[in-house]
Amino acid sequence: MHLNQLGWDHFFAQSFEVHSQRGYIAGRVAIVHKDRWVILTEQGEHLAEIAGRFRHQIASAEALPVVGDWVALRLREGGEHGIIGAVLPRKSKFSRKGVGSSNEEQLVATNIDTAFLVSGLDGDFNPRRIERYMVLAWESGANPVIVLSKADLCSDVAHCLRAVESIAAGLPIVVLSANEDQGLLALQKYLKPGQTAALLGSSGVGKSTIVNRLMGRQIQRTAEVRADDSRGRHTTTHRELIALESGGLLIDTPGMREIQLWATDDSLQSTFSDVETVAQHCRFRDCHHLDEPDCAVKQAIETGALSPARFASYQKLQKELDYLIRKQDPLAQQAQKQQWKKIHKQMRSQKP
Repeated sequence: MHLNQLGWDHFFAQSFEVHSQRGYIAGRVAIVHKDRWVILTEQGEHLAEIAGRFRHQIASAEALPVVGDWVALRLREGGEHGIIGAVLPRKSKFSRKGVGSSNEEQLVATNIDTAFLVSGLDGDFNPRRIERYMVLAWESGANPVIVLSKADLCSDVAHCLRAVESIAAGLPIVVLSANEDQGLLALQKYLKPGQTAALLGSSGVGKSTIVNRLMGRQIQRTAEVRADDSRGRHTTTHRELIALESGGLLIDTPGMREIQLWATDDSLQSTFSDVETVAQHCRFRDCHHLDEPDCAVKQAIETGALSPARFASYQKLQKELDYLIRKQDPLAQQAQKQQWKKIHKQMRSQKP
């Protein structure tokens, strides 16, 4: 397989020159195991590990190779195994905040051209979750496409489609039923030779079924979702870069039950451009949309021009981002603590 078929372009070729002079070859990460990586190259598939010198240079977990990365690889004698000496700069990366109380970035996949944000039209349909994925997709640098799967299980597709159109901010929307081969052709235009797309979504939304249909054969295990809440199990247990017969590349990912934000205000504003546009007409530039006079957002909600649920989602995600920024910025965190100390001191000094 030629490197161009794996997504190689001038961006990666430029940064690889220095490694090429040192005898490395270029490869792309297809699968990540605990301490081993499956790498695709022009010579075929190789199992690789991290070079000792490179491991000592790694400052954080996100610097390790993940699915979609391009790496500098030195093959051992025999050619089946190799040593990874470096990770090339990433063109895009889809990240989330680490699960639980962790305050670290967790990379899901990199060097993605298109992010398929998959949401099932069954009992687990949730526009608020789609908004959350949209924020992360805008942050990634990839082009988001909303994919509404399992259309055959939905009694009112038109209603769900209108609900998504109201939050999509002009993003492409594909309605499909993989079981009935409906909508699959609409995905193919994003899977041209050398182009990489990633399937992102919760468990049970049908990502593995989409992979099987696009491949034309069963390569990913699927499972039925629970009847009571339409939730699925993790049939995909690891992230994997798959070369399609069409020439495109598809990254399948396990379902994400917990999708915490790792983004900036710019990505939030892109996702909620309708709220941001209305807010520009508030009297005060720093309006919090609570009790301020001449608040355009409150007026839009009262007239029905803006959905209360949509605005509530915007506020919730804004609070999450503010919290994340404070946790990442020790100075901002310390300033907030000092502010609360001052407030509490004033409260204690007041006479009853």
